[in-house]
Amino acid sequence: MKILFVCSSNVCRSPFAELVFRRIVKNSPVLSRKNIEVSSSAVFNRSKVIFPKAAVSLKREGFSEEEIAAFKPSFKWTEPEKFRDADVIVGMSKMHKWLTPRKYRKKFVTLSEAAEGKYTPIPDPFLYKSQEEYDKVMSVIKVYLEELAAKLEKAVSEEEM
Repeated sequence: MKILFVCSSNVCRSPFAELVFRRIVKNSPVLSRKNIEVSSSAVFNRSKVIFPKAAVSLKREGFSEEEIAAFKPSFKWTEPEKFRDADVIVGMSKMHKWLTPRKYRKKFVTLSEAAEGKYTPIPDPFLYKSQEEYDKVMSVIKVYLEELAAKLEKAVSEEEM
């Protein structure tokens, strides 16, 4: 299964989701047995580096400076294969669906819908001035990722029965 997380610029929400979810999958006794690939991309802006507040949030999650520096933002037109090859495209808000290339929109779901079955947009933390406000958004993303992982673990376990 290939999961693609998307947000506007691939410098805040989606790289956080990619790195955290990849670690969740790796550490899950159930999900780590499956061939789950996790990546991220932008649907609006083409950017070159991860946002500094995102780097701080990721460090607080235990990621090393090397892991964070290795992240290179992706963009829908420079890496279209990510959209083509994804089994599911997970966005942070419904706006991201309309910015996803039209032919891949059927694969789109928001993170809140994937995790809880109901829509709650995840605000763009890029606009927040303080690291504390920024981290609140990242903590919401992390909760959704943990809920999504639990749903996937349950589905895999039921599939294996």
